[in-house]
Amino acid sequence: MTPGRGSVGASEPSVHQLRLLLVLAEELHFGRAAARVYVTQPAFSQQIRSLERRLGVALVERGGRAVRLTAAGLDLVEEARAVVDAMARLRRTADRHAGAARGRLRIGSLGAEAGMPYAQAVLSRLRGGHPDLEIEVRNLTFTDMFSTLLAGEVDAAFLRGPLPPGIQSLRLATEPRVVCLSADDPLADRDTLTLAQLGDRAVVDMPPEVPRAWWDHLTVNPRPDGTPVRFGPVVRDTEAMVLAVTQGRAITFLPAAARRLYPRAGITYVDCPELGESTGELAWLPGKRDDPAVTALREAAHGILRQSSDRARRRKPDERGGWVERGERGGQEERDERDEQGDRGGRSARR
Repeated sequence: MTPGRGSVGASEPSVHQLRLLLVLAEELHFGRAAARVYVTQPAFSQQIRSLERRLGVALVERGGRAVRLTAAGLDLVEEARAVVDAMARLRRTADRHAGAARGRLRIGSLGAEAGMPYAQAVLSRLRGGHPDLEIEVRNLTFTDMFSTLLAGEVDAAFLRGPLPPGIQSLRLATEPRVVCLSADDPLADRDTLTLAQLGDRAVVDMPPEVPRAWWDHLTVNPRPDGTPVRFGPVVRDTEAMVLAVTQGRAITFLPAAARRLYPRAGITYVDCPELGESTGELAWLPGKRDDPAVTALREAAHGILRQSSDRARRRKPDERGGWVERGERGGQEERDERDEQGDRGGRSARR
């Protein structure tokens, strides 16, 4: 190939070849560039030579495996980047119109939330409808469940309400909350408890990274008579919480599904109607709502809720913490969690 001949008679380069050129421009080494894209070095070199033939110019000066871009190569790298970026935008636009989702979707899960039946049903439907979408589920703790979502480190998350302002959500399920206390506690053999009976028990506390309003809501602090909750040991995840209860250091309040998820020797779960309901939420940021992958996730969740609505007309909810769908309300359009807090956030835990 003679530099300077131009592209007369040359065929168009492929987007794949342009991507390889960008990788080579960053690495300036054929071996490292090839390893980065998981091909052999000879195959990588062959693609670059083919790109040079198609463009009619030399792009690199070769000296062993190390390379240096020519003047033409330096100029064309920027043009190649523009083409690759434009193709990515074209693909996203086409996917949006075709209803297809590709790429990677990062979903956060507070503890075992992604393992709940309703979450598993949503993920199964999503995978079935979008086989080219890579789904990554990340475990979240109490300390990072909101900050990870707000920072954009995950695209969506399975969380427990109430959610802070600025987060949109779709309610997937509701279930009663129960008291978790040591099996040695004198109240452990009761069928039902009241908040007044628990007034002198310490309740596990959250670290300062956790929004105080969230934990005060879930611990009913203050109690209906105005009495403040006496807090005990600080925990960062559910396992540490259950351990503190097992050791008799404090009590806590959990969704009724904890009976199945955390069946531990040394602890007992007792109903407490005054605690109200726990809500399972699929959450995302407003700016992510129309992202193709997040849209696919939301649509999968709506599809599951429509199915569960039909089933809810034919069966009674499982009051012991099973799959309890909001059959009549769950299919409504998503609500900003700020509105939910204003409408019912303070009432459900204090009924």
